[in-house]
Amino acid sequence: MDAIELKNLQTPLKEKYKTNPESALITLKAQGNIGEGISCKVETGKSIVEAGLHPATGGTGLQACSGDLLLESLVACAGVTMNAVATALGIEIKNAVVKAEGDLDFRGTLGVSKEVAVGFKNIRLSFTFDTSATAEQIESLTKLTERYCVVYQTLRNGVAIETKYN
Repeated sequence: MDAIELKNLQTPLKEKYKTNPESALITLKAQGNIGEGISCKVETGKSIVEAGLHPATGGTGLQACSGDLLLESLVACAGVTMNAVATALGIEIKNAVVKAEGDLDFRGTLGVSKEVAVGFKNIRLSFTFDTSATAEQIESLTKLTERYCVVYQTLRNGVAIETKYN
């Protein structure tokens, strides 16, 4: 896909959202079913992923860890966003690798220490790419990728979560 094709795809959507803002509000959904042992089967739209405990909390390592899935979502979103931004700006990227790493202290998760927070202490996102883009283009690419990546912005800014138990 090139910049013209991308613009042709997105321009009607942008116009629709400008004239009818409520049409831009879409609810994404995820669903999972508690599985055997300590697991949860999540429907991804393309397949079913079985998530379980991380080995640091007693898991076997044979099931996906939800922390890994979070980082994988960040990588996927950031990679797609960077690719779309590069396409829109006419920046050719010959090859790119997106990586995310996050540090967890499992003492919090296992309740070993109430002083240790549950969750990632920090996350590092990195891009390695082969391009002939100028430093200025790369700066724009970086800024716009961070600005428009849904998962990045959600993690960075936080979001209210409402929980219900029925």
